[in-house]
Amino acid sequence: MLGVLRERGRRGLPCDELYRQLFNPQLYLLAYGRIYSNKGAMTPGATGETVDGMSLGKIESIIDALRHERFRFSPAKRVYIPKRNGMQRPLGLPSWSDKLVGEVIRLLLEAYYEPTFSDRSHGFRPRRGCHTALREVANTWTGTTWFIEGDVSDCFGSFDHQVMLSALAEKVHDNRFLRLLRNMFEAGYLEDWVYNATLSGVPQGGVVSPVMSNIYLHRLDEFVETVLIPEYTRGRIRKQNTEYARVRAASERARKRGDHVTAREFRKRLRGMPSGDPRDPGFRRLHYIRYADDTLLGFAGPKAEADEIKQRLAEFLRDDLKLELSESKTLITHARTEAARFLGYEIIVLHNDRKVTRGRRSANGVVSLRVPTTVIKAKSAPYLTRGQPERRPQLIKEDDRSIVSTYGAEYRGIVQYYLLAGNVDRLYRLHWVMETSLLKTLANKHRSSVSKMARKYKATIDTPHGLRKCLEASVERSGR
Repeated sequence: MLGVLRERGRRGLPCDELYRQLFNPQLYLLAYGRIYSNKGAMTPGATGETVDGMSLGKIESIIDALRHERFRFSPAKRVYIPKRNGMQRPLGLPSWSDKLVGEVIRLLLEAYYEPTFSDRSHGFRPRRGCHTALREVANTWTGTTWFIEGDVSDCFGSFDHQVMLSALAEKVHDNRFLRLLRNMFEAGYLEDWVYNATLSGVPQGGVVSPVMSNIYLHRLDEFVETVLIPEYTRGRIRKQNTEYARVRAASERARKRGDHVTAREFRKRLRGMPSGDPRDPGFRRLHYIRYADDTLLGFAGPKAEADEIKQRLAEFLRDDLKLELSESKTLITHARTEAARFLGYEIIVLHNDRKVTRGRRSANGVVSLRVPTTVIKAKSAPYLTRGQPERRPQLIKEDDRSIVSTYGAEYRGIVQYYLLAGNVDRLYRLHWVMETSLLKTLANKHRSSVSKMARKYKATIDTPHGLRKCLEASVERSGR
């Protein structure tokens, strides 16, 4: 059935019998297989229900309630989790039955809408993620002059229910399914066991919220792709810089008459000049990428037009989607002199006239991804005490192999995410901090010294990239 929905979405056909698919027990078994192992499956919501009570009988009772339109979503239990800026983010904890039905709804909506989403949207989508978005920026945004960083204020909590339902109703011609979604949006939440109505937004933490956000923000993608990009993209190549052409012609004349010293001086001057006219009014380029509610636009053109693009983007969000851009996070950044922040990376455009490959300046205009210094500080902080690496008492009761593997998994997770960066060697500071913290933890466990632990656990292993030194702890087992 999901394949049929996917094909209808790909062909742009409306979906008019979506509610009936909620009567299929196989979809609930598929949904159960996807979410039962999540950590949140054992976290009780407002009703106290968890995955422990799961059975085929429960699936049958849910389907029966849906068939007679008696199923109602319970209010989510609201908790708060800390944000990096010191503030707190609200998180909704739905009951297990609501999670299960929400996952089935997510499967249906994702199957139908996924083929219709923009290629420039990378958040909460299969086979897409942060790295695919960052690679697209690095590979295709060459020559960008300005970065326009966009961030929607309280995006998930600000979605207008009427706008959301109207966006769904454009393709989902099934009133029963739309009523079920309205019931889910308006289920409310419990905070300190006091009921509060949800007048806008989707619950952050709900399984269906990610696909809903993509459906809602797809209108933004369409606006940028069909209105802004065609309007602010023109010209095939820049006009040639007249001064560059004059100096190059003088260099050729000097070379032909045998004056190689003068020709060499002219060529040196050429490497410090742009070959194209940077103020060519007939050349503009606008690029766009979105991950969830974080958007980034790259523009090659004057700053006045970059300001105009930002203003039009804010107006569309406010007038059509009832959303507001965060003034503190929506910035216009000069690509060569400042770094834009996107998905935890710094993004900058390189300019180096001395980097010459095959007679051409190979670095100019190239987009570079970098690890921010703030990331090194933030990731090192859990392993530091008063600025120095320190042991982790909570791991001392674990066996040596578990301690080493815990540190290794944490370090690999950080490094694998930042492997796209051109300055990934900056993570060496984090490597030293974590390695020293590991050795101090082992030394504290065995009442020994850091140097003795380093000698005991040091190893050289063979990898596909050659021999590498590391810290290794092994457990001897019979026959292995």
